[in-house]
Amino acid sequence: MNKYVVLIHLKKALEELQRTVHALEQGNSYDRENLEVAMGHLYHHLNTAWNGQNQSDEQFRKCSEEDFARFRKFPSESEFMYLAS
Repeated sequence: MNKYVVLIHLKKALEELQRTVHALEQGNSYDRENLEVAMGHLYHHLNTAWNGQNQSDEQFRKCSEEDFARFRKFPSESEFMYLAS
């Protein structure tokens, strides 16, 4: 696992999540369109952290359009272990 790549994307996802939570807490004119954009950005980074976890540093630096499209797809449900909370 390339921890560097995973960490970059998880930090970006965290930033987006914090920004979204803050905007919603402020009660400003945050609407569905804002949420759609924010969630798209959040999922992009979460999905890329997961799907791109095994790429080399060089692959990360020279990410092709094909890699980009592959890494940002939603993982299948069978790839995760869900625990009851």
